[in-house]
Order: sequence, then structure tokens, then C-alpha cells
Amino acid sequence: MQALEFRREEARFVASAVAARLRPGSGATVGPIHLVETSAPELPHDDWVRVRTRLAGICGSDLATVEGKAARYFEPWITFPFVPGHEVVGTTEDGRRVVLEPVLGHACRGFEPPFEGAAQADGDDYRHLVGGHLEPGIQTGSCESTGGGWSTEFVAHPSQLHDVPDELSDESAVMIEPVAGAVHAALRARITEGETVAVIGAGTMGLGTVAALRHLTPAGTIIAGARHPHQRRLAADFGADVVVDGAEIGRAVRRATGSYMIGPDLSGGADVVIDAVGSSDSLRTAISICRPRGRVVLLGMPGEVSLELTALWHRETELIGAYTYGTEQLPDGTTTHSFELAMQLAGRVDLGQLVTATYPLARYTDALDHAANAGRLGAVKVCFDLR
Repeated sequence: MQALEFRREEARFVASAVAARLRPGSGATVGPIHLVETSAPELPHDDWVRVRTRLAGICGSDLATVEGKAARYFEPWITFPFVPGHEVVGTTEDGRRVVLEPVLGHACRGFEPPFEGAAQADGDDYRHLVGGHLEPGIQTGSCESTGGGWSTEFVAHPSQLHDVPDELSDESAVMIEPVAGAVHAALRARITEGETVAVIGAGTMGLGTVAALRHLTPAGTIIAGARHPHQRRLAADFGADVVVDGAEIGRAVRRATGSYMIGPDLSGGADVVIDAVGSSDSLRTAISICRPRGRVVLLGMPGEVSLELTALWHRETELIGAYTYGTEQLPDGTTTHSFELAMQLAGRVDLGQLVTATYPLARYTDALDHAANAGRLGAVKVCFDLR
């Protein structure tokens, strides 16, 4: 089969990081990712299935890995060489069209789930992620045993696969995984009736969060900060009440909440701020525009940041991490899974319009360059197309 393989090659990793600093998107040309012809992964157990990739998205964490920016924190949790790609819609050998829930949870590794009906990422101990009958790997796309979506085919446990309704296009289906992460962040925020929510960033995750806030929570005013014109249009379409340039979000929150400026911070602010960027600047902004004793949800993967935390302490701000998805408790007290909610959301919002460019695997350097510069090029999601 054909695959993009990421190897443990330190010199190339460093070269990729240097190239990406000089020009975003150039890391793939010199980095440790290679287009290869290789054997398909073996089935880890009899109940596993083979999936042929149809579309596979390129996400921010993928780009961070390719361009040498990924946090070294994850190294003990992955195995080399691995095939990236965890945003996937594919076809099983028996003809089912499915989306992948990539976390390699308890069921995948032969462990008892933490409770009946648990989602892949549920549980309060991550030891199973480096145990069982698979090599270490937090998800498909970072585990040598399974392969990943940036290939002709990969293997998956049945518990990871969700059937795609006939009415959903492949383009909408490939967005289910990132939108499930956005759903999880929106619900982790524990929003109560009428609260003001600000979303920093309007890439895939920020836009998915806006849609989840509007359709799945009792949020009042939703304020979105978006850097590019096409992102501002989509944020409004997806349900934001106020959409501004990213640099203006502080002023927008100030107006909406009637707050004063005290130095660089607001006296009050939004009840909840969701940071879908994950940089030092975005985190600093999130804390400064969140009201005292409000909640900041960190959805964007931060890596290493430099941050003055006095405001977090003084304002008694709650900082919440939101990683992947899981079993969700809805405002009415019922529970369901993030993926089920993302599927429902796909029936209300045209998620397929977020897929703005596709490439064959052979043009992976062009695809990764496009994804790294998506915002300024008027794109949102760039995918590999293996149909």
C-alpha cells in the first residue's frame, strides 16, 4: 500500500523546524516524513477490521509534528515509524462507510472499559495507552500497530468506527472527528443559561466550537474572534452573534459585558472563553477577557508557552483542558457521546463546506504547505483524497 510514514530521524526533525520557522509549510520538504510503498498493517486481533481511506484531514497537531513544533511530551505515548492521519472517513471490507474515533481506548487494547458504554477516551488513568496488544500510541495516527489515515488503508477496532448516514457527504463526514473535539470543549465549559461566551480562533476547531455552542448549549451571546474574512463569514453562519477581527475581541467582549479596562485586562468579561488557538498570546488574551471566577477552556494544543499567571490567580479563573472527546452530560442531565452529537450537528450545519482543498498523497508537500497557510489562502480544512 501507499502511505506517508513519519520516522524518528532527529536531524530531519531539526531541519523541518528550522525550515518552518523561515516559511510555514516548508517543513515537509526536509522533514522526517516520507511517501513509501509498504505492507498494510497486520490485524492486531481477530475482531479488528481493515479500512480503506476515502478522505483524511490535515489538522494542527499533524502540522506541528511534521514541522518540528510538536511537544516532546508525547514521545513516550507514540511509536515510530507511524503513519499520521486521525481525521478519516473510509470504507470497510464489507462496504460500510465509516468515520474513525481514533483514540486507542480500553476496548482497542484488550482492557475492561472504566464503565459500561464508555467512549474511547473515558477513564481517569491513561496506563492502557502504552499497554495491551498494541504498541504505545494515544490514537490511530501515532501508533505503529494500526497505521493511519494518510495511507491507502489502516486497521481499526470495531469500537472505533461510526457508520456514516447516507445523506452525509464524505466532506461532511471527514469533519466529524474534529467537530466531536469541539463539541467536547463546548460541553466541558459547563455553560449555563444565557452566559456570554467568547471563542478565540476560527479555524476548524473554533468554527466547530461556535456551532456546538449555538446548537448544543444554552449560551446567550457568542462572540467570535476570526483573523480572516472567510473565517468571519463562516463564524456568523455557524451561529456567532458578534464576529470581529481576532485583534478586536477584547473590545467586543468589553462592549457586550459593559466592562471597564484596567491596564490590559477587563474589569469583568465573558463568563466563558474558549481558546481554539493555544499560543502564549491567545492564552493571555483569554484570561484577560474572562470575568473573575469565569472559565477558560483550552482547546487549541498549546505546546510550550510563556505566560504571566498573576491574572489567573488574582481573578480566580478556572482553566480547563479539552482533549478529544468522550461521554458527555447534556444540560438536561442525559448522557451521550461526543461523536453522536457531532453526527447530529452535521445534520444541522453544512460541515462539508469547511473542506476547501484536497490532494492525492503523491502531492503531500503541496498539501501540507496549503494546510499550514490555510487562513491567508482562504481555506479551512485541507484533506488527502484517496477515493
